[in-house]
Amino acid sequence: MLVKASPAAAATRSGAGPSDAALVVAARAGEDWAREALFRRHAPRLNGLAFRVMGRDADVDDLVQDTFIAALSTLDRLQKPDAFSAWIGGILVRQAYKRLRRRRLMARLGLVRKEDPIDLDAIVAPSSTPERGTELRAIYAALHEMDADLRIPLVLHRVDGMGLDEVAIVTGMSLATVKRRIARADEILRARFGMGKEERV
Repeated sequence: MLVKASPAAAATRSGAGPSDAALVVAARAGEDWAREALFRRHAPRLNGLAFRVMGRDADVDDLVQDTFIAALSTLDRLQKPDAFSAWIGGILVRQAYKRLRRRRLMARLGLVRKEDPIDLDAIVAPSSTPERGTELRAIYAALHEMDADLRIPLVLHRVDGMGLDEVAIVTGMSLATVKRRIARADEILRARFGMGKEERV
């Protein structure tokens, strides 16, 4: 799928070069360099998002690769080429939903071994404040027990820092549903860790 970068593709690595919209138009026209440029520009952000949603390195590479395959094979469905970043983020989130649901189902059926624990030290940046580190550990320690419908909105909002409106767009949920599911995830955290209602993670 990827080929040796052209000068135009290489220029995008530093943030210069064609806009996302121009790259999408070129990629739709079959230009491999434009596809590679989109990959190089957005892969780092999607890797970070995938890790925060999934919580384990083992899932990240496959999730990001599947996301790009799905995006680049359906570029004709993107109505606003300048919205590529948000659009591909939504594809990654939907792919993550599928993986988390399949993983939980297979675990319930006894078809997979118990998941490796989430690497909390890798998730919490050394520069994080003690309070922030505590919050993130609380979230991820409870993630294994949450359904994907609660887990993903919670992580996108509390960890990735997305606004509620953005979470709704990326997940394809209504704003009311996003608020309801995050509130339910908060209840789980409070019940598990004894947090007061005012101590929202």
